[in-house]
Parts: sequence; C-alpha cells; structure tokens
Amino acid sequence: MKPGLTIRQSPLGAAAGIGQTARMSPSPTRHPPSRVLLLHGIWNTRSWLLPLAWRLRVLGFQVDIFGYPSVSGGPDVAVPKLLERLRGSGPVSLVGHSLGGLVALEALRQCPELEVPRVVCLGSPLCGSETARSLADHGWSAALGRSGNLLLEGLPEWHGSAQVGLIAGSVAHGLGALMGALHGDSDGTVALSETCLDGLTDHCIVPASHSGLVLSHDVAVLTATFLRQGRFPAEAVRRDMAS
Repeated sequence: MKPGLTIRQSPLGAAAGIGQTARMSPSPTRHPPSRVLLLHGIWNTRSWLLPLAWRLRVLGFQVDIFGYPSVSGGPDVAVPKLLERLRGSGPVSLVGHSLGGLVALEALRQCPELEVPRVVCLGSPLCGSETARSLADHGWSAALGRSGNLLLEGLPEWHGSAQVGLIAGSVAHGLGALMGALHGDSDGTVALSETCLDGLTDHCIVPASHSGLVLSHDVAVLTATFLRQGRFPAEAVRRDMAS
C-alpha cells in the first residue's frame, strides 16, 4: 500500500487554529477519466502548467491546457476564446492558477449555461489584487496589460451553478511580499483575504508559495479530490472564516 499524502499544518493554520497535521490518500481512479481544462496566470504560458497537468493525468484525468495572451490580450481576448472552446464540447471542469481562475469564473458568469460542473482556483485573487494595485501605483501598470482591470477589481459574489473550490498558499515568497504590498497571511503574491470570495463551495490552505501551487503534489491531490467530490477532504486545512 502506498503511503498517504501528508499535509502538514502551515504557519497560517497554526496562527488561526485551523488544522492539525493530517494524512489523506489520493482519490481512487476507478471511475472513467474526467475532462479538465487548465488555465495559466499572468506572465505565464501553457508550459507553466505542464507539471500540474502531468500529476492530474497520473490521478486519472484527461487534461488539456488553455493558453491565452495574458498581457496583450487579457480577459477581453481570453474569455471569448474560452467560451468558444467550451461551447458544445461536453462536460469539462476548469482549473485556473491565479489570473486563470478569474478568467474561468468570468467566462462562466457571462455564459452560465455551459457544461462546467466544477472549478478549482489556485491562489486566484478573486477579490482583487493588492500586488497589482501596488504595481499600478508605482507606474508599472503596463506590466499588467489588458488584465489590469480584472486583477484590480476582482469578481462579484459567485452565484453560478458550478461548484468552486479555492486552494490558497501560505508561504510568503513572491513579488507582493518583496514590494511590501501585502498585509496579513499570503502566498507572497496574493493575500489570503483576496482569495475568500463569497459564494465559494470550499476553500483550503496549503504550505506553498504562489508559484509553488502549480508544482505541488499536495495541491494536485486536493484538486483531484474537489473535481471528483465537490469538496476538499475533511482533514484539509481551512481558514476560520469568523476570524
């Protein structure tokens, strides 16, 4: 028998009293493979998601990667292109890293009848990004390109039919931490509070940086569990939303 996956309590979890060391095994793969489409974040390309795609394939999913010009095109290009990809394609779940999560939810907000049962967002600043705001305030808004508005404003409360789970990181290594743009717990680029959009089905926290979320085996297993069950495992570390 293979050993279960160990999720160790992060400093964030210890501070908020939201979890203990837990063990969980990857979800079984006896069901037919499910189709999943991955979306990358800003300044990235499809290749950035290859490690996550490989891990999800090992866990039994049929995985494709959706690429889009995050700076020169932004959501004005990405959302219509994604809608075209999804229309008539049959049921498929979405996994978006950072900006990719916002693009995924914005597409479903515009076209709620699409056959997308579940969405997993990895470190997505669904409530708006202070790192993006700091870049803009320092005169570097061009680096955000046409994705700037979506990153600055975030999304409204989620009311769509798709179940949405979010995995947030708690290792503060990233651009936002270097710039001093973030206050409180974060993954170094996105603050924990920026990931807590009203209407989410589930939310959990892992000891990973923003970039590390797409490289983590733990994150892949949590993602697979949500895609199959519509919830993260009971033993996953969660934020005390009352705190």
